[in-house]
Amino acid sequence: MKKILVTGGAGFIGSHLCERLLKEKNEVICLDNFFTGSKKNIVHLMDNQYFEVIRHDIEEPILLEVDEIYNLACPASPIHYQFDPVKTVKTSVMGAINVLEIAKRCKAKVLQASTSEVYGDPKVHPQTEEYRGNVNPIGPRACYDEGKRCAETLFFDYHREYGVDIKVIRIFNTYGPKMALNDGRVVSNFIIQALNNQDITIYGDGNQTRSFCYVDDLVDGMTKMMNSKENGPINLGNPNECSMNELAKTIINITSSKSKIIFKPLPQDDPKQRCPDISLANAKLDWGPTVKLKDGLVKTIEYFKKELSNAKSL
Repeated sequence: MKKILVTGGAGFIGSHLCERLLKEKNEVICLDNFFTGSKKNIVHLMDNQYFEVIRHDIEEPILLEVDEIYNLACPASPIHYQFDPVKTVKTSVMGAINVLEIAKRCKAKVLQASTSEVYGDPKVHPQTEEYRGNVNPIGPRACYDEGKRCAETLFFDYHREYGVDIKVIRIFNTYGPKMALNDGRVVSNFIIQALNNQDITIYGDGNQTRSFCYVDDLVDGMTKMMNSKENGPINLGNPNECSMNELAKTIINITSSKSKIIFKPLPQDDPKQRCPDISLANAKLDWGPTVKLKDGLVKTIEYFKKELSNAKSL
């Protein structure tokens, strides 16, 4: 039985990861400051004697004895990471230092949940791990983009200087149950608008693309990375592109919504294309996504239906 720390463990992806690690008979410490994480994501795990929750901000140091660390602590949607951009940078940078110090002291393996945002508004398509990106370092998204880029730098410097066993993954758009109602990302926005028969808001002309990976597939890739000999960085995502127009129409069809699509100006530095090259994950981790977009959306929509129903009954 391994003792595993998951920072940001009460968040969307973190809570799914905690579930997986407990099912694999590990002892799990969930650390979260509950800024974007939620107790309801992990309340069903509370009775498990091998699950522990610590309310703590990873921006501050903490002494723990663990075998592995998954560092997921950071707001990940623009509406949340732009709320307090200075804190977003601190969470990425100081958080990375603090988990790396734990790993260094405990000789623990540590995985950094980096992001496709390190590629910025890419001029190379699809994005390979060798691509160095097209990021605006002074734009409104920079607190997240550059914070994550700096975290990667710290991980590789700790690896080179102190021999810390690091794993760096770059996560592309992920969706699924437990996304917050106020998440602000495109899948949750479209689903809520469709279920409420409101206009679906597309920013730009709707031809910009994303690739959407179901959360179960992502968690599978994360655990495979942790158990591999790779340091990374390695892209984890679904290489099947989908335009915003296609996504909106698919969600309208699944929900039988009366929503209409409306268009608004594209925000500054919003990427026109985002799609991972996952050749490295295929080769090094024997990993690739298996859940089709429509199947994953059906499960996600069912979750949101229940959440909206519960919210209305309060």
